Order: sequence, then structure tokens, then C-alpha cells
Amino acid sequence: MPRVGRIYIEEGVFHVMARGNNKQPVFNDERDFIIYKETLSRLKDEQPFKLYHYCLMTNHIHMVIETNEDTKLSKLMKRINLSYYHHYKKRYGYSGHFWQDRFKSLLIEKDPYLLACGLYIERNPVRAKMVKFPDQYTHSSYPYYAFGKDDPLLDKDPCYETLGRDDPQRQSEYRKLALVDNEQIGKAISRQLYLGSAGFIKRMEKRFGVSNIRLERGRPKKNK
Repeated sequence: MPRVGRIYIEEGVFHVMARGNNKQPVFNDERDFIIYKETLSRLKDEQPFKLYHYCLMTNHIHMVIETNEDTKLSKLMKRINLSYYHHYKKRYGYSGHFWQDRFKSLLIEKDPYLLACGLYIERNPVRAKMVKFPDQYTHSSYPYYAFGKDDPLLDKDPCYETLGRDDPQRQSEYRKLALVDNEQIGKAISRQLYLGSAGFIKRMEKRFGVSNIRLERGRPKKNK
């Protein structure tokens, strides 16, 4: 089975990451974060998609989104990235390549890996030692799930309902789950193309003819 760096599927549930060129900041202050969120909100009206989880870091973004036959992933991300780039260019007089390459995407099995992936990306500020606990970081979906804070950007993760009989119980359970970093999810985000059960991965490999390995950039290493 061939090993390639990308699968071409436009509909499904994805973890999406986009990074600033050369790891440069894409958000310099609170206003930039607000503009990015406003961009997402506007495009959700114009080009409907579901946003289940997100974490906006200073030099990159993580989102867990679901697209459909009317909203293709590549076109959606192009519009988001280009719209925000125009804001950044106008505000800071920036010129040149802004985003690093194309966005990265990971196809996710909706249940139960969707929730696990969301929790993992919401812990990014903790892993980066920016905060001690995920609730101390403003620009993520964590406060919505862990404390019931209103966030009009979000569509509720369908797996969230399984955490308890009511919202207080679900919030409490969510906070407990967020205490532990899921290394399996982290490895999948960096190395794989599909995230799910063994059966799901096997079906996706067969469907697309692509093994569950993300190729590294650069030339292959020479054998010594």
C-alpha cells in the first residue's frame, strides 16, 4: 500500500492544524484572536460546518471540525486562512508567506475519538507551559465543556452527552478527563492520517489506498 502525505477527502470529521510560517506568531494580541473568531463565525453562516473543539495558540491553530457535501474541507480552510491573512496584512503591513505550507488534517472516527482529540488539543497551552491548567487559557473550547461557559462558535460534541446525566455531571467528568494527557492522540496527530479504532483505520486504508502514516518533509535519508 503506498505511503503518501495526504488523503483527499473533503467530508467528515477532522482535526485540522495550521501553523505560522517558520513558526512565527499569527496572533499578537487580543484583537487578533477576536478577528480570527469573527472570521470563523462569519464563515459558519456562509459556508456551514460544525466546530466541535478549538485551541488558538500564538503561532498555530487547532480545530476539530465536521464538513459536509456543501462545505469542502480544502475550500473552507483556504477561505479561513486567506481571510485572516488579509486582516494581518492590513493591520501590521505584513508581506510574504504567512501560513506554513498547507494545513494538516487528521480524519477522525466520530465516536469516541472525537472527544479524546478535543481534550488533547485543549491541553496544548498546558503542554506549552503557558498555563498550569487548561481553564486558565482563554482561547479554547475547554471552558465551554468544563464549566458551561457560553461559546456561540461551538457545536456541542455529540460524545459529550455520554459523560453524565446532566450538564453539571458532564462538566465535572470532563474536568477529570482533562487532567491526563493522552499520548496516543498526540502520536496520531503528529504521525497519522486517521484516528480511530483498528477497524476504522483498516477501512480507511482500504477506501483510500493510503496507509496510516504521515510522511515527514524533506528528502529520504540515505542508507549508510
